[in-house]
Amino acid sequence: MTIPDTGLRAEPGSFRDPANQVFHRDGDVLRGLDEQAARDYRALADTEFFRALLAAGKVCGTAPVEPVPGTPWTVVLRHERIPFVSHPYEWSFGMLRDAALLHLEILRTALTHGFTLKDGSAYNVQWRGVAPVFIDVGSFEPAREGEPWAGYRQFCQTLLYPLLLQAHLGVDFQPWLRSRVDGIEADQLRPLFKGVRRLLPGVPTHVHLHGAMQRRHATATTTDVRDQLRAAGYSRDLALATVRGIERLVGRLDRRPPESHWADYQRTCGYSAEDRAGKERFVETALAAGPRPRLVLDLGANDGRYALVAARHTDQVVAVEEDPAVVDRLYRRLRAERERRILPLVMDLADPSPGGGWRGVERASFTARATADAVLALAVVHHLAIGRNVPLPEVVDALVGLTRPGGRIVVEFVHPRDPMARRLLANKPVGLFPDYRPEVFERLLGARCRIARRLDLPSGTRTLYLGIVGG
Repeated sequence: MTIPDTGLRAEPGSFRDPANQVFHRDGDVLRGLDEQAARDYRALADTEFFRALLAAGKVCGTAPVEPVPGTPWTVVLRHERIPFVSHPYEWSFGMLRDAALLHLEILRTALTHGFTLKDGSAYNVQWRGVAPVFIDVGSFEPAREGEPWAGYRQFCQTLLYPLLLQAHLGVDFQPWLRSRVDGIEADQLRPLFKGVRRLLPGVPTHVHLHGAMQRRHATATTTDVRDQLRAAGYSRDLALATVRGIERLVGRLDRRPPESHWADYQRTCGYSAEDRAGKERFVETALAAGPRPRLVLDLGANDGRYALVAARHTDQVVAVEEDPAVVDRLYRRLRAERERRILPLVMDLADPSPGGGWRGVERASFTARATADAVLALAVVHHLAIGRNVPLPEVVDALVGLTRPGGRIVVEFVHPRDPMARRLLANKPVGLFPDYRPEVFERLLGARCRIARRLDLPSGTRTLYLGIVGG
């Protein structure tokens, strides 16, 4: 939605708190605050703890700007632009846990200095590469004695419960979060934690007791619950102790990535050393030539080998991989190496993240977010065309659709006689893919972009292309 006569475009995911809403204008990310929210922000901006969080990069860059004529806001803030917006169901276990720990650290620090967070959503965290950053500056407000953390239920549903699900039961949380924008309800989780599982860390208090309290107070108003807590002696010190306890719990939760076929792909995929060296040189040359790309998509990134090559020539790489265990290994490695230009995401390219939430646009689809200056599609076409039965013309259309006009596509075609393609074809009816041939692929690619370079790898069963979209 565009607001007439202001040039402002409303952020579809910012409507739940009318006191402060996010808009876009000419590439800027703006937040409008009403009178009460403006008072809260001024008080926040005067604190040392908030300035320290900004300086450490734990809260997104924020500064007041001139009010926008024709709008009702008392104060307008401009935020730094996050390189690529992602959703929690696209994160690995380690990413979700680190996002939860950042959220809790900020809340604990705020409570210590007389403030709190009125929200607890995982969507309030984004990423600069593999560094989490808190983006909901409008969530800060002065803490009131005797009131509980208003965002606790949200935090449980979108952060703690998914972590418990995977840490304790080994169940990937991504499909659960993708199916419900508000996260996992306590009543959905309770049946999974029966018997001895009831005693697993975090489950008695935050699943069973929390669920019981929700049922008990189902008909009570928020004011009623607050009054009861005050009467029972609930204090800010107790709130702080609760947050510290959750922080310790989350810090201990872990789920080391299990063994996976794809985790060792570089060793088992059948590339010769000559193939691998030629492929790296081709990618390096393709990205080094021409204008420096701001955003590169690495589709089917696996262990991040080529994402790391791309990172030398771009501001941001989004490395997409279907296997959550592989993404988690890559994330932990990048964190350890302090590589901040690569954002690894969990996603099935044959079933990418759709639009979700209110009217299907509250959370933008992957294709709506992912228009890149360069796209790497290395050893992925055969998995889509043969493994997932996606027609070859549609695979090409999808790659071109993710690339800006004038952008580059680096794509690898795996010939039908290649061992990996033959392995996929062995599980399909004979003759199902008569058009899966290099000459057909090259003709389709050439019809959608200008083929600037072509290289047959030494093995003779794989061909690399550099295509210029609109060129």
